[in-house]
Amino acid sequence: MSAGSEDLSLLHRPVLVAEVLQHLAAEGRERSLVVDGTVGYGGHAEAMLSAWGSCRLFGLDRDLVALQSTKTRLARFGARVRLFHASYADLPEVLEEAGDGRPDAVLLDLGVSSPQLDVRGRGFSFRAEDDPADMRFDASSDAPTAADFVNRTDERELARVIFEDGGERRARAVARALVAARPVRTVRDLVLAIQRVVPRDASGLHPATRTFQALRMAVNDERGHLRRGLEAALAALAPGGRLAVISFHSGEEHAVKEAFRAAQATGRARVVTAKGVRPTEEELAANPRASSARLRVAEAVA
Repeated sequence: MSAGSEDLSLLHRPVLVAEVLQHLAAEGRERSLVVDGTVGYGGHAEAMLSAWGSCRLFGLDRDLVALQSTKTRLARFGARVRLFHASYADLPEVLEEAGDGRPDAVLLDLGVSSPQLDVRGRGFSFRAEDDPADMRFDASSDAPTAADFVNRTDERELARVIFEDGGERRARAVARALVAARPVRTVRDLVLAIQRVVPRDASGLHPATRTFQALRMAVNDERGHLRRGLEAALAALAPGGRLAVISFHSGEEHAVKEAFRAAQATGRARVVTAKGVRPTEEELAANPRASSARLRVAEAVA
């Protein structure tokens, strides 16, 4: 499938939509300005715009392909929507540029989306072996690709990234195999190297799953963007405004939990969800990819 062969927004199934709407519109509070900091293919944004008939929405994303698709999906909402090719870590600059006040709600949906995984040419999926090893969210930038990262990073640092961001127990062996496979150019190059040292386990998890996650996170500096983005969102919210974050692995969830706890300890925010909100059984039956999703919410204190 090519990027131009289908409306990519139709490939994306947003997770925890009902729960996001419930927590961001607590006590029926009117939401005037909403920020979807990872607007992606517009699933959550469409739901919020439909549910809250008078709200305006700023949608941010680093993925220009996603923004182009979302522009079409949200066109019916007209001037209520403004889209920005930016990271949620750049929220202060976006709000200053827009000159449109402080948001009442901010949503961050972390990780990678279904179209990014399923559409050929992006390099996110280990199944698309002919793809270039790219993995950049912003493919229009001149930032290093996953291939660049593997080819230029020393073995010890590769092992650290693969262990810390991917949770791969065989990180040292994987790093050694990747270095031996240089120059890496395609997804196949990565997969073949990884499969030499990581067997398929009893769960059926593909041997490259954890390493691909780690490389994607490193290439896109996801830890840095999350750290800066959480701080920016909490600081930007109007009093009583809420920040909702959907995470998909333990590292992300831990970072969100700690940021919320720190904000509560300093009196800047109140943690709304004591534990991560999980998808319902009905949602999991319809969308197995939602199984690792967790929603956490904090509310800005005046």
